[in-house]
Amino acid sequence: MKKLLIACLLVGGAAHAQPTPEPAPTPAPAPAPVVTPAPVVVPAPVVITEPAPAPPPPAPKPEDPVPVVGKWSPQLYGFMQLLSIWDSTQSFTEQAGNGAIAKDGTYAGDRGRSQISARHSRVGFKLKAPEYDGIKTSAQVEFDFFGNQPPGASEASFYSNATPRLRHYFMKMESSTVDLLFGQTWQLFGWQGFAHPSTVEIQGVPGQPYGRVQQMRASKTIKSDAWALDLAAAASRPANRNSVVPDFEAGVRFTAPKWTAWRTAGATGQSLDAGGLGVSGIVRQLRVVDFANAAQNDHATGWGVSIDALVPVIGATKEKHAGALTLTGSFVLGQGIADQFSGLSGGATFPAPMAPATYTPDIDNGLVTFDTTGALTAIKWQSIIAGAQWYASSKAWLSVNYSQMSSSNIGSLGLAPGKVFSSSRWADANVFYDVTPAMRVGAEYEYFMQHYEDGAEPVNHRLQLTALYIF
Repeated sequence: MKKLLIACLLVGGAAHAQPTPEPAPTPAPAPAPVVTPAPVVVPAPVVITEPAPAPPPPAPKPEDPVPVVGKWSPQLYGFMQLLSIWDSTQSFTEQAGNGAIAKDGTYAGDRGRSQISARHSRVGFKLKAPEYDGIKTSAQVEFDFFGNQPPGASEASFYSNATPRLRHYFMKMESSTVDLLFGQTWQLFGWQGFAHPSTVEIQGVPGQPYGRVQQMRASKTIKSDAWALDLAAAASRPANRNSVVPDFEAGVRFTAPKWTAWRTAGATGQSLDAGGLGVSGIVRQLRVVDFANAAQNDHATGWGVSIDALVPVIGATKEKHAGALTLTGSFVLGQGIADQFSGLSGGATFPAPMAPATYTPDIDNGLVTFDTTGALTAIKWQSIIAGAQWYASSKAWLSVNYSQMSSSNIGSLGLAPGKVFSSSRWADANVFYDVTPAMRVGAEYEYFMQHYEDGAEPVNHRLQLTALYIF
């Protein structure tokens, strides 16, 4: 019983006792932030895609205007040439032209000459402007290296330090009404370029009307599908500036566009051209200081007529010209026109006055001179040249040419007979081969002969080899 009472007291005291406060819980540390690594971006492979070609512009409808081309069209052209030449006399440099042949029995006439030259190489530039208001304009500049050398130049300088020379420099305007040309280019006389022969020899060859002159030319072409008629007239630089008035040239030419000839002009100018016939003429005033009185002047009239032909005996097309046979020819008659042929004077000069008087002519030799009566006389010349070109294939062809010239009055003007020739003969044979479209080689034999008024007839034989790179 006593034990039960003690247990109850212990239980009651515990129930009334104050509870002991629990210590404040320590706050849990904030969790460390989780850093997520940035994902590694692998670049996708670059794929270059060609843009789809733009569709071609639609063809203009008949009622739509044709747009004008808005770009200039420059063109570089020319050729590099090496000539290897052997002559039986010492008469000529690279271009023989109509120069005098050294006579037999003289130092130059009894000895030969060899030359290797690149001076005939040529560079040209053509330019076409955009058409404007129905008018087409163009220009051309071309030069080689046959310019005049300074006096006393060494032989090494003559060949290696060649001087540029302008051949063509002109501007042209074409319209539906008329075509106009201003500048230096081929003489209209002889319709030059139309009937030039195929030859390794540097043009112009003996008997060939050949030359370029400063001029103002107007021309018009009237044509149909079967024929074309070219009409042209030009005022050109006079033979001597003291003649006051310019030379006047005019011509008419008939061609048949469907009658085509494959031909080579010179050694490089290969083209497909319409065959036909041209007639042209020149009239000029030749005025010089009087022989006896320098305060006065004398004058003579120069004139000439040229008939020129290009004949496709066996025709050709641009794609097929193997087997083609083409003839070229020119006939010239006139007086006071020696400058229409390369280097022609016939040996004619002006007479020397009695000492102590002097006379300085204001005109080039070969056009006029004073005869035995003191009258100013124009020197007459007649020439004919004919050539044939036969194309064995598209790469190889043969050509032959023949010319002769004569003067009916040069021997009667009182000039020294041993220095004046009144006629000449020339012939050649050529073979050409195109190794590639740009590389051409050729070989030639030539025969030159002249008849002097003292009866001498010197001859020069020439052999030539050439290599050309045409661009």
